[in-house]
Amino acid sequence: MIKDGRVTVGEIVVGKAGHQVEAGQQVRVEVPPSVPTTLQPESIPLDVVFENDDLMVINKPAGMVVHPSVGHASGTLVHAALAHAPDLEGVGGEQRPGIVHRLDKDTSGLILIAKNDATHRWLQDQFRLRSVKKIYLALVDGLPPTPEGRIEAAIARDPSHRKRMAIVSNDRGRESVTEYQTLETFPAHTLLEAHPLTGRTHQIRLHLAFLGTPIVGDLVYGHRKSTLPLERHFLHAARLTIQLPGEKAARTFEAPLPPELSRVLEDLRHR
Repeated sequence: MIKDGRVTVGEIVVGKAGHQVEAGQQVRVEVPPSVPTTLQPESIPLDVVFENDDLMVINKPAGMVVHPSVGHASGTLVHAALAHAPDLEGVGGEQRPGIVHRLDKDTSGLILIAKNDATHRWLQDQFRLRSVKKIYLALVDGLPPTPEGRIEAAIARDPSHRKRMAIVSNDRGRESVTEYQTLETFPAHTLLEAHPLTGRTHQIRLHLAFLGTPIVGDLVYGHRKSTLPLERHFLHAARLTIQLPGEKAARTFEAPLPPELSRVLEDLRHR
């Protein structure tokens, strides 16, 4: 509940366990609506970048939700993965089998799925120790204040809008760090490489908007309308480096930009 920003003390969204509550303060817990408990495999094509007995690396398309939730009872990555690997059922939990990290619905790119409980625990430990390196490509409106930099700004659930996150003071939210580097500049846009050192909900989108350079096509944290021909936000999980169970050296997996994002860049380069 706390991790999902569903606990508030007064007007403050609790960001971590151990939050001190004073006498007389009102504590509110938002219980999420229930979702179906039985997941059925669905024959949905998957772009499998890598697979062995322990895990899969999937190149997720934009528009696909990772796991079932309210309003998304079918058609998710989990439903597709269950059809591809039936033994996945129950790994790490009934509602999110195999899932150790997430991508937003309209974010494309690499995501890991554990195929057994031992690997699920291994991957969770790798994320907890911050030994997994994830690189995203993001096209933003405007120019960042410096060509490269580090954004450190705590994040918590927005108390006035439950589907949004917000930048808050350090004592009210969870530590969140994103590094970025400029790859290419255009008159009104910048192509960035973003490296999240933490894994908060909407972290890259919120941090880049906080910097004054929201992601193109982001209808939540960015500009409502874009002059670019794009029906999604321009954020792609392009590269992932991780040490796999039983291996000494880390492996790096890559996913090319999907066609709709490549077309936007080509359009900018020829203007």
